[in-house]
Amino acid sequence: MNATKKLHDVGQSLWLDNITRDLLDNGTLKRYIAELSVTGLTSNPTIFNLAFKNSKTYDGPIADKVKAGMSGEDLFFSLAIEDLNRAADQFKSIFENSNGVDGWVSLEVSPELAHDTGRTVAAAKHLHSQAHHSNLFIKIPGTPEGLPAIEEAIFAGVPVNVTLLFSADHYVAAAEAYLRGIERRIAAGLNPEVGSVASVFVSRWDGAVAKTAPAELVNKLGIAVGQDIYKAYNDMLASSRWRRINNAGAHGQRLLWASTGTKDPNASDVMYIKALASPFTVNTMPENTLLAFGDHGEVGDVLASDGVEGKKMLAEFKKAGIDVPALAAKLQDDGAASFVASWKELMGGIDAKTAAAKAAA
Repeated sequence: MNATKKLHDVGQSLWLDNITRDLLDNGTLKRYIAELSVTGLTSNPTIFNLAFKNSKTYDGPIADKVKAGMSGEDLFFSLAIEDLNRAADQFKSIFENSNGVDGWVSLEVSPELAHDTGRTVAAAKHLHSQAHHSNLFIKIPGTPEGLPAIEEAIFAGVPVNVTLLFSADHYVAAAEAYLRGIERRIAAGLNPEVGSVASVFVSRWDGAVAKTAPAELVNKLGIAVGQDIYKAYNDMLASSRWRRINNAGAHGQRLLWASTGTKDPNASDVMYIKALASPFTVNTMPENTLLAFGDHGEVGDVLASDGVEGKKMLAEFKKAGIDVPALAAKLQDDGAASFVASWKELMGGIDAKTAAAKAAA
């Protein structure tokens, strides 16, 4: 039994953090599902930007859409939804057999809306209505402005992948936004089952302190924060509010580990996957990390739910002068800005391909 299957058997869903049209066309995604226990997929502006830049596969479809009068964001989302609908079809049996717990794909609203509640809600509803697939999450950032948008989207019945979470406080705020949306649906007599995951970014912590942390603490902050968040997650699962929505028929929001590719070339390329093996969670992996774990990964002890080791390690970082709460806020702001930069580059690439298609017509 390979390591990915063992990890899946622990109770953790393995998702691929990548999508390209080539991945769909050449059967690679089907192979990952069959051989590496992949049960879902996530995307973001950076992933689509790389896909569009590094493949000519999109040139023909872009030309067709330009002829149909499309451009800019509308053209991009049309292409992205086509790709994600195809991926959703490949996960459809997993989605149905798990009764909607697993088998999801994700599409992000424009990152430029990260600090605009109203437009985020409108965009989430619009994209969800365009996809026509039940197993599509709309990604909304867990920024202060994103939290009310998450609640409104959940209340409206839009499945949400909450992104850009970095700390236990971020996670709890996102979980409570989800809970408020579900509780409002129950009070309104609506079906309480609306899918959601809360995506916590891990490796960016260690990248942020790589030059300032003492040698003995290098590459330990991301896992420590993860341990702290996993305790908050288990506390949430055991809470009376969570049990009430379960009793009403909601599966509940799952915790998702994101940004789990190792950035440090001197560290194990699967260290976050091994350390964050945990039941009732999802780990969305970059393609090279998934392949590495399938090749030489190991599944050891599952993550403890008490958070004790995480608290101890976070105390060591505090002693070293690292303000973890302040860094969490900075990482969230920087993450939002990074996605905006990728989005602008992506839109610039779309515009260039649009101009080329018009010139060739």
